[in-house]
Amino acid sequence: MSYEPTTALRIKRLIVEKLHLEGLDAQSIDDDAALFGDGLGLDSVDALELVVALEKEFSLRIQSHEVGREAFASVAALAAYVDSRLATVSDSHAGS
Repeated sequence: MSYEPTTALRIKRLIVEKLHLEGLDAQSIDDDAALFGDGLGLDSVDALELVVALEKEFSLRIQSHEVGREAFASVAALAAYVDSRLATVSDSHAGS
């Protein structure tokens, strides 16, 4: 699973800022740590807020049917998903 480190850092910052995670800073989040459950402990409401924040931050439109749980498994998985979507958007604009 390939992703840009800058994408992962932007996602970590979004998680901390938009989900108001007290006492946590972006650098302390492990790229491979689970976002839900025993990891960061995010819930379904956090997931919705995170999708909205990702759409704004990366100028993407994320449809619920497009993304599975595996994309939201960790920061690394989410960064790989975002990077692949950005590449797809970039490729479609290049062909215009």
